[in-house]
Amino acid sequence: MGKVHRLSNSGPTNRPTFFDRNELNQLLSLYSRRVASGEWRDYAIDQRGGSAVFSVFRHSHAAPLFRIAKRASGKGTHGEYVVLSGCRTLKRASTMREALSIFRPDLRVVR
Repeated sequence: MGKVHRLSNSGPTNRPTFFDRNELNQLLSLYSRRVASGEWRDYAIDQRGGSAVFSVFRHSHAAPLFRIAKRASGKGTHGEYVVLSGCRTLKRASTMREALSIFRPDLRVVR
C-alpha cells in the first residue's frame, strides 16, 4: 500500500538543501581547473535528505574521489560544509571557500 505524506510536514524545517549560485561557481571553478590539469574527469550533484553533495570522479564509473557536502542545520543558519574522501572527513568549515581551501596547492620555492 502507498505511503501517506502529510502536507503539514513540508514546512520550512523540511526545505531541501541546495548550492546557491556563488557556491556552485566556486565548485565549478575548482572542478574546471582540475579537469584542465587532468586530475578529474566527471562530477555529480545530489540532494540527500538535508544535504547537497558535489562529487568528483577520476573515471566516470569509479567511486568518487571527493565529495563536498553542504549540510543544513537549524533555523536561519547556513549549516556546515564538509569535504570527504571515501569514509574520511578531510575538512569541516562554516564557508564554502574555507572548505575548498584544502584543494589549494601548497606554495613551493622555485629556484
